[in-house]
Formats: sequence, structure tokens, C-alpha cells
Amino acid sequence: MKFLRVFPAMRFFFLVSLCLSISPVRAETVMFRADSMTGSSGKGGDYARLTGNASITTESVEIFADSIELSGKGYRYIKATGNVSGTNIKEKIDFTCAEMHYDRELKLSSMQDTVHLVDRANDAVANAQLMEYDEKSGAVVMQISVAMQQKDNVCTGSYAIYNTKTRKLFLSGNPQIVQGTDTFRAQEIVLDLNTNEVTLDGRVRGAVKRENE
Repeated sequence: MKFLRVFPAMRFFFLVSLCLSISPVRAETVMFRADSMTGSSGKGGDYARLTGNASITTESVEIFADSIELSGKGYRYIKATGNVSGTNIKEKIDFTCAEMHYDRELKLSSMQDTVHLVDRANDAVANAQLMEYDEKSGAVVMQISVAMQQKDNVCTGSYAIYNTKTRKLFLSGNPQIVQGTDTFRAQEIVLDLNTNEVTLDGRVRGAVKRENE
């Protein structure tokens, strides 16, 4: 087993090329920065811990945090904690949270504690306590104190699934959508962000105001 330790006084920059045997056969460049680092490699997999002003950049994501851990074969898994922020470069999605887990092979992100997400491609902003994002399908699963705004749509609930590719939002858990002066409530609500069409199901209620012509 190899062991590497970089002391805090030695600020550094690493450039590493990795090839995952379980991924398509091509290398991915991974760049690291931090005030200090400890790490090891062996048959059980690779491990590195970046501490203090830590950051990591791959072809898919850029992540900043107080601390970042990389583990698994070829540093497949990333765990970021403390003042986490970053960007999904390809999908133009920015995020902040307290803790994040990312699977570089499956392109799956899990974020928790005051998660804030900005979908710049669709002009949408979302907040929740828990979020899971599947980059391949475009699905964002949001739980607890969900609030999302897209242009004139203000959407709230306790559970939501938002698809960044199809631009559709599913809400449940006392959901509500406000469109200007109109309010919609039901057990489940689906909003098509392409057309602004709202579909309500179960205990439907609301208020619609129209100006006199």
C-alpha cells in the first residue's frame, strides 16, 4: 500500500488521469486543490482526503468545499462537506448545500441540508432539504420543504420530481402552485414548464382571477 501526505504549508495542485475499467474505455482528467491532503492506494481501492479550501474538477462537475473525500477504484466516489458549492458543467446547473455525495461512474448526485439548485438552462431555482440528481435522465428528486420558482410559477410541497430535460414538475405533500394571481392546490400536481399547463388530481381546489374585458 502506498501512502501520501501533503502538509498544510505546502499548497498544491494535482493533475491526475484516471481510467475506470467499469466505464467506457477512455481516461478522465481530474484536478484537485486543497491546503492539505492525505491519501492511500491499494487493492481495496484508492482514497484521498482534501482539507481546507478544497476543490475538484472533472469533465462533468466542479465542486468546492471545506473538505472533500475521494474513494473507490479510480476515485469513483466523491464526498464533499462544509460550505459545498459547485456546477454541473454540461447541464449548466449550479448548487450549494452542506453535504454532497457524487458517483462519477453513474453520474448521480445526492445533496442534503439547505440545498439550493439553479437550473440556468431552464431559468429555474429550487430549494429543499434533500435532493438527488440523475445527470443521465435529468431527474431531480426533492424532499422536505420543497420550493421551486420558474418565471411566473411558484411551486411548493414536501416532495417533488423535476426533470430538467422534459421540463416537467411533479408535486405532492400538500402541493401548491401560484401563477401570478392564480392558485392551484390538490393531492398531486403536475406542471409542464413548456406550456404552463397544470394538471390537478385529488381534492382539487384553487382560485383563478380574470380581469374584466
